[in-house]
Amino acid sequence: MQLSAFIKLMRPQQYIKNLFIFLPLFFAMEVTNGVLFANAFVAFIAFSLTASAVYILNDYYDIEEDREHPEKKHRPLASGTISKTQAIVMMGVLGTVGFVLMAWLSLEAVGILATYVGMNIAYSLYLKHVAILDVNIIAIGFVLRLFIGAAVDGIALSMWIVIMTFLLALFMALAKRRDDVLIYLETGKKMRKVLDGYNLQFLDVSMAIMASVVIVVYTIYTTSAEVIARTHSEYLYLTAFFVILGILRYLQVTFVEKESGSPTKIVLKDRFMQFTLLGWIVTFSWILY
Repeated sequence: MQLSAFIKLMRPQQYIKNLFIFLPLFFAMEVTNGVLFANAFVAFIAFSLTASAVYILNDYYDIEEDREHPEKKHRPLASGTISKTQAIVMMGVLGTVGFVLMAWLSLEAVGILATYVGMNIAYSLYLKHVAILDVNIIAIGFVLRLFIGAAVDGIALSMWIVIMTFLLALFMALAKRRDDVLIYLETGKKMRKVLDGYNLQFLDVSMAIMASVVIVVYTIYTTSAEVIARTHSEYLYLTAFFVILGILRYLQVTFVEKESGSPTKIVLKDRFMQFTLLGWIVTFSWILY
């Protein structure tokens, strides 16, 4: 029981977000390079362990708020399954191992990882209470994953991948806040203090804007002369079909099914989204490779 609680505290299901570390390798058409792939894989492990330490820190500061949440109240710290002392020790061990592994790969990557940790400490202590800034911090976290993947493999990042990653992550973060607002409206329980700066109208408009911008930017990316010259293909625009499909499905989950509280859960359990992602990966790979 204790072991399962510790694993739950680490939130391994969230590691799917760390796959963004592999994207620089994928877009650079070097995913078949064994050495570079191994570097990215070790970076993935190092970042995941460090991210778990950050999740524990977040849970530590959110204990009282999580106890009011219909789902988060079952988390090990909020439920009392794991003590605060045990959580702090585990956080230290995971963070140390993560940094040592990353240092073995790249000192530049260690600096980026330290930036990620510092940003999240600031987020846990204060920034999560500042509306708009809170969701932007979440989006920046995804961009830092890209920079780590680029650093360990010595790959230059395209501005397109950075912009699209930030916009897509911001879109999903807004959907997550919308779910928090819905819970507040339905139960009267305010899960986060930051909800004072949000309402459904603002979040609906913001999500619509982000969804539109993501589609436009992706279309521009796939049809730009620079990308066509680098990939030697004029057909990347065909993959925009799956991007549009994915965005519309996410909007459906958010507005119709009202289940956007966990982006990770959507990716892991929603068959429509999984087939859409698979379709994008297969089509993009076929055109690129």
